[in-house]
Amino acid sequence: MSERHKFLLGISIGDFNGIGIEVILKTFADNRMMEFCTPVLYGTSKLINYHRKILNMGNFAFAQSSTIERIQPNTFNIINCWDDDPIPQLGIVSDVAGKFAFLSLQAAVKDLKEGKIDGLITAPINKKNIQSPEFKFNGHTGYLAEQAGGINYCMLLCSNDIRIGLVTEHVPVSEIAQHIKKEKILKKIEIIKKTLVQDFGIEKPKIAVLGLNPHAGDDGLIGKDEIEEIKPAIEEAKAKNTFVMGPYPADGFFGSGHQTKFDAVLAMYHDQGLAPFKALCFDSGVNYTAGLPFVRTSPDHGVAYDIAGKNIAREDSFREAVFLAIDVLKRRTNYKEMTANPLKKTEIRLER
Repeated sequence: MSERHKFLLGISIGDFNGIGIEVILKTFADNRMMEFCTPVLYGTSKLINYHRKILNMGNFAFAQSSTIERIQPNTFNIINCWDDDPIPQLGIVSDVAGKFAFLSLQAAVKDLKEGKIDGLITAPINKKNIQSPEFKFNGHTGYLAEQAGGINYCMLLCSNDIRIGLVTEHVPVSEIAQHIKKEKILKKIEIIKKTLVQDFGIEKPKIAVLGLNPHAGDDGLIGKDEIEEIKPAIEEAKAKNTFVMGPYPADGFFGSGHQTKFDAVLAMYHDQGLAPFKALCFDSGVNYTAGLPFVRTSPDHGVAYDIAGKNIAREDSFREAVFLAIDVLKRRTNYKEMTANPLKKTEIRLER
């Protein structure tokens, strides 16, 4: 891949007391990664040097600058975002780490919105210590959606051919049912369909929808959410020429391996989707935010304070997040070219 076609990928540091910086450094310690992208981390060289020493990675090379315009190709770049010198306390929850996690994210998103980087990979944050007057969200996704103009989105967990989206995300279990509404479910189905076509190159995607209640309600015996909200959303999506099936009881669906028969699955709530996903794909899973005008991925794990600084964190998920961002950027480019020139799609088929 030529330098002109390499994607610039911004990276936010996340909580520097967790494993985020460790998995970032381990991912890009393999210089072959520079063949696919130019990584740009938003933080400080002092912070990276601290983790480099803890991890015994003294030979990890990087370039540093103050702006995106001065980064160097074929190397790991650091944009120094602040003059302070915060001292990490690995494995400890601190307001300081939350403050700098947001400063890193803020700087990266600014360049992303201005088109100075092509995509963003976010390292894990602590959802509590990052809270501030400027960040009142229950995770990265809400903040990114607001920065994109308050648009609708769908959290989509991806690994190989398994993709699981969520209707509700970080919502208390006691409040889930009140968020399960036809309009919201329909919107999530539409977002998933569009992203499967545009970002994953699937021309005619097949989507499965799970029920909310045990046994998908048993025809109203164990709840009426399926009858009153979920089935009507599915029927309306079908009327709009979407291949969508359900609602399926979640236990039997995953127990029978039906997730392999669909291009994506829409779960009603966080653990309904993430528990089976992480059981199947914990080390390779990626969190992708479908529906945004820009590309954002993240590893599917948290800050993991319990193993921070012990040099045992696996970088697989973060590396897969990098590769997914690159793949989506390529597919979006191809999709834009094909929609701008419909004959191009025919030409590609003829060449094959």
